[in-house]
Amino acid sequence: MTNKQMYAIAFAAMAIGLSPVWAQEPAQKAGEMETMPGMDHGKMDHGSVPGADQDGKSGTAQGMGQDAGNMNHAGGMDHGSMQGGSAPPDARDPHGYSGGYDFGPIPPPRMGDEHHFHSLLVDRLERVHARDNLFTEYDLQAWFGRDYDRAVLKAEGEIDGGKFQDARTELLWGHAVAAYWDTQLGVRHDGGVEPSRGWLALGVQGLAPYWFEVEATAYVGEQGRTAFRFVAEYELLLTQKLILQPRIEANFYGKRDTARELGSGPSDLAAGVRLRYEIRREFAPYIGIERADKFGATADYVRAADHDAQETRIVAGLRFWF
Repeated sequence: MTNKQMYAIAFAAMAIGLSPVWAQEPAQKAGEMETMPGMDHGKMDHGSVPGADQDGKSGTAQGMGQDAGNMNHAGGMDHGSMQGGSAPPDARDPHGYSGGYDFGPIPPPRMGDEHHFHSLLVDRLERVHARDNLFTEYDLQAWFGRDYDRAVLKAEGEIDGGKFQDARTELLWGHAVAAYWDTQLGVRHDGGVEPSRGWLALGVQGLAPYWFEVEATAYVGEQGRTAFRFVAEYELLLTQKLILQPRIEANFYGKRDTARELGSGPSDLAAGVRLRYEIRREFAPYIGIERADKFGATADYVRAADHDAQETRIVAGLRFWF
């Protein structure tokens, strides 16, 4: 073998962690034991090892067991005393913050249905342009309470010539009966046009399938009067800020009310669409068009006052909430 071949083999062996044969030191002879400096195995007394017998062999199980029984860990620690027993007198109550422990200046946490919330939505505050008139309409709803029970205020009406016309105000107690539905019970007051009327109100409000917002309320008034009101809205998102809102509202009366110029049966129907632009979610101007019709004896009262029973209206207004 040439020197070049030997060097190649040496480098290959070093690459895989081996040493060439000629680089290894000779193994110790059989029976020869390497001794540590200062250690004299001949003078080691195996009998002095605890538990070992006189022959220098390792101790028996009996001897080891006796030594283990005398073992005392960490200066006298008794493991038997760690099990059971009563808690120290200053230990914290494991069942909560009691016995003098509290949250300090932070109020204790409460469940979500224990908090009080509030909201005001002005759905329509608009200027209405009809063929022979120009007036203002408003429609708002406010509530205060918890998730399941809340006080609700509804108000809707017209302002014409600086005076309220056909104003409706309701104060209701709402109770959640399903994930998206509330029942509502309370009172209604009709003002603006004299004489005023009072009603008991019972209805439902919520979100129907396919995201229709629905209100349906029945009323019982003085002298056996009854009424029913239905409102439905839908919001179609054209973009994230541009929203088209169709809306329909209908009113029915069970008895003619000559003093307020209302006939029995279907009284009026308003259907329209509004296009709003949400500058912010809480603030959105809009424009729209609406068709308003009167029916039956109610239409006769309107014609007698020299007004149109059917008219198309152009509206422009503002929707906001907080």
